[in-house]
Amino acid sequence: MKAFKKLAFCAALAAAALPTYAQKSSYSGYFLDNYTYRFQMNPAFANEQNFVSMPALGNLNVSFAGNLHLTDVFYNVNGRTALFTNPEVNASKALKKFGNREKFMTNEKIDILSGGFKAWGGYNTVSISAVANAGVSLPKSFFQLAKEGISNKTYDIQNVAADVNAYAQIAFNHSRDIKQVPGLRAGAAVKFLIGVGALQAKFNEADLTLGTDNWIARTNADIYASVGGFRFEQKRYEPKGDSGMQPYDYVSGAKIDNFGIQGFGMAFDLGAEYKWNDFKFSAAILDLGFISWGKTQWASTNGTQTVETDAYTFNADGDADNSFKNEFNNLKDDFSKLYQLTVNDPKGSYTRGLATTLNFAVDYIFPYYRNLHFGLVNSTRIYGPFTTTQFRLSANVAPVKIFSADINLGVGTYGADFGWMLNLNTLKGFNLFIGMDHTLGKLCKQGIPLNSNGSFNFGMNFPF
Repeated sequence: MKAFKKLAFCAALAAAALPTYAQKSSYSGYFLDNYTYRFQMNPAFANEQNFVSMPALGNLNVSFAGNLHLTDVFYNVNGRTALFTNPEVNASKALKKFGNREKFMTNEKIDILSGGFKAWGGYNTVSISAVANAGVSLPKSFFQLAKEGISNKTYDIQNVAADVNAYAQIAFNHSRDIKQVPGLRAGAAVKFLIGVGALQAKFNEADLTLGTDNWIARTNADIYASVGGFRFEQKRYEPKGDSGMQPYDYVSGAKIDNFGIQGFGMAFDLGAEYKWNDFKFSAAILDLGFISWGKTQWASTNGTQTVETDAYTFNADGDADNSFKNEFNNLKDDFSKLYQLTVNDPKGSYTRGLATTLNFAVDYIFPYYRNLHFGLVNSTRIYGPFTTTQFRLSANVAPVKIFSADINLGVGTYGADFGWMLNLNTLKGFNLFIGMDHTLGKLCKQGIPLNSNGSFNFGMNFPF
């Protein structure tokens, strides 16, 4: 069980320290006047001026969001910090903090170089960006097993998922007014994608029955790795006791020797905006596309596998050779053995869709002070177990031409948050913006937010 608790520790730490959802630009700036990168949330949006970005600092965006926080997994026990699995932490108190499913993801996006210009009857942008995403989704039963051990003999640990991908993109965006429909503007972007690496793990099933006389598990899992220089490591398992099981090789880990171009893909953004009196309505679909990865390493249980053995029997006497503690410690890498993953022939190609985002919004200009307007946007990211949604209500003001700001309140998959953005745009020469969709709260001594939600958006650009 020690190995499983180490795994739980890593998962809990990732949940508390590295969670996030992917986004292209700060949604605090969705309605903000002269915010340079509104076109990344709706390709119909256009800027008033041409611009070129500061290399690597034009639009730096790091965000994280999760429904599990540091205070959920770490406790103060006799003056020291301990994980929730510590026996001195009450089980019912610890487990009530976990929801039915805990999601935690991280996303970093850097616009290496971007530019925008007026031509061909509309507004155009060209962007070169680097994107990296990672996520884990765990059911409550995962944490129950880590905390309770065999006190509860049956666990259904299903649909454990992990996803990592990194790629570069080159995007071309064009938007224009539709003259045949007054008030309507439409836009589209085409993106060419260069895949650097991807890893997808799907642990579909792990039904565990732990007893004093036998130990039964039904497992079903697949791992796909599209990374240059990646290889699975294997170990030989020799069953103990009178189990009737045959020795087998299983995946015990992995190594990566190098990185390189691993795939190519394409995606599209489509958007529209319609003005009616003091209202603006907008809608967009983003990242509608795929990446076709090259040679992909594949490990699988090859269907559902069942393990039944009496090699691990338990004695309530803590001093016995087969005590609970000793028997679980005998399973040094029990989770790896449990799933019995075997290495299959690599796949020649493996095509995966991107996380697609839907944005719908309405903007209202305040009639008594037209430099003030209010907006409501809903953004839903569709990506299997990592699907999220948020609603954000904002107040936006531009008291002078070169300065705009907003404050906003959001609510969604990861709870409520407070955001803001400040934007300085001299219209000719210099643009600087800074903001957060979720303002950071209290930090622990290591600088990690106690509440695992936050974001940071910063950029420097040169309008002309």
